[in-house]
Amino acid sequence: MEQIYVDTAKMLKAISEPKRLRIVDMLSCGELCACVILEAFNITQPTLSHDMSVLTEAGLVSSRREGKNIYYSLNKDALEEMQKTLSRMFRDKPDCICHQKQL
Repeated sequence: MEQIYVDTAKMLKAISEPKRLRIVDMLSCGELCACVILEAFNITQPTLSHDMSVLTEAGLVSSRREGKNIYYSLNKDALEEMQKTLSRMFRDKPDCICHQKQL
């Protein structure tokens, strides 16, 4: 399967969970400490670490450590590319996969 579908599916799967989608929304305002994100949810630190790992592995979020704190921010380039990819997929175009003889 083409890598574009694999990569896009991984990103969509990462944000398909409501809590992770809310985290992405929170990060749209800028970088946040994990402790701030944790305060917004009724979850444990290991649960937040797992969610952030999923978002990071999908390429949607970046992290940096400062002392004992971890700060997260959106990978806006990856999000913009995902939006462009979905926009291209969801419309008819001359080179669309639906026009190919063998799918």
